[in-house]
Amino acid sequence: MPEGDTIHRTATRLGSALTGRPLATFDLRHPSPGSALEGPTAGETITEVRAEGKYLVIAFAGGAVLETHMKMTGAWHLYRPGERWRRSRSKMRVLVATDDWVAVCFAAPHVRLYNGEGPGGRRRAATGDRAHLGPDLCTPDPDLDEIRRRLAAPGEGPRPLLDVLLDQRLFCGVGNVYKCEVLWACGHHPLTPLATVDPAGVDDLIATSHRLLRANLDSAQRTTVPEGLAVYGRAEEPCLRCDAPIAYALLGRANRPTYWCPGCQPEPAPADV
Repeated sequence: MPEGDTIHRTATRLGSALTGRPLATFDLRHPSPGSALEGPTAGETITEVRAEGKYLVIAFAGGAVLETHMKMTGAWHLYRPGERWRRSRSKMRVLVATDDWVAVCFAAPHVRLYNGEGPGGRRRAATGDRAHLGPDLCTPDPDLDEIRRRLAAPGEGPRPLLDVLLDQRLFCGVGNVYKCEVLWACGHHPLTPLATVDPAGVDDLIATSHRLLRANLDSAQRTTVPEGLAVYGRAEEPCLRCDAPIAYALLGRANRPTYWCPGCQPEPAPADV
């Protein structure tokens, strides 16, 4: 699944090509349940392309809003008219074209169209599929107080940090790679319960997530340390901090690949788990 920085880079690229230009063609295939029956029409201005967490949103002047989520299979491509596509046309979910560019979303599991929201489609963010999202850590100034409030909600305390970091209801943008990198940077074992981390440590987790995501918005080559990545994909290699071999396991609610250093990310005591 793309991390938040990937979706923001995609939104920036598509936005540069599409925003402010009249729509030439809109073609939606196999829309997700609940989609509007009528889409934007040719000649309407594409008013905005933005990322909201891991959703990519395209808004049209007539009020239509297209919402996509890539999950594990989807991708947006950008082509010049007539350019050969790099994926099969049978995988196309939606096409948004101007006279100069063709944006194609392939194989995304979630492609939904809303109507009647007014310019920019901002109302849907409060009531649609994105309503549950926490503040986006890819943005310059996420609402830190709101994140702290969500983290302090009943039931969050016993959850392990690796699940907390991936929960887009609390804050958006962290995916599996950043989950591992943030926990290493902050020195926490992935299974450490949130409730055992003091407020300063929680703020450090949020700040580190924000810093690493923002640092990678302009580059497809993701780096969190000068060497590249500190732990992700480095099983059995020496830790850059203490030389202990990096550990790997499928952990957490979603059984996701997880990397950490047993030397400087000590496992929590049994009473804490």
